[in-house]
Amino acid sequence: MALNSLHQNNIQELYNHSDRGSQYGSDVYIELLRGHTEIKISMIKNGDPYINAIAERINGILKHEFRLDQLFKTMSEMTAHVAKSISSYNEVRPHASCDFLTPNQAHKGSGILLKRWKNNYVKKSIDETEFQELAGQKL
Repeated sequence: MALNSLHQNNIQELYNHSDRGSQYGSDVYIELLRGHTEIKISMIKNGDPYINAIAERINGILKHEFRLDQLFKTMSEMTAHVAKSISSYNEVRPHASCDFLTPNQAHKGSGILLKRWKNNYVKKSIDETEFQELAGQKL
């Protein structure tokens, strides 16, 4: 349905971001996406949302700030709410990652945007002993 609703003239680059659910990793689904060269495939790895933190952050904002995780009575109610939320996200809500501009303002501007956020993600690494202990627990 999403592919049929695309307006080919407006597509520059499109990302299909998903988790590793079997429906998204199936050969049929992947081949369908690969048939559209403008679509890039993005999947999280091993349930780690930091692999594609930007997409995960946007999904979280849309779900929680704009309440897109609720149940809607009708498809038209849901469609209107999604459209309003995305419009607000892009045109009204300032973002720290865009130097406190809206994404649309940042996109229309020029120059370098100042980084105004912290990267609190620290990739965990384990030593060989910890690995052996974990591996032993799973056997």
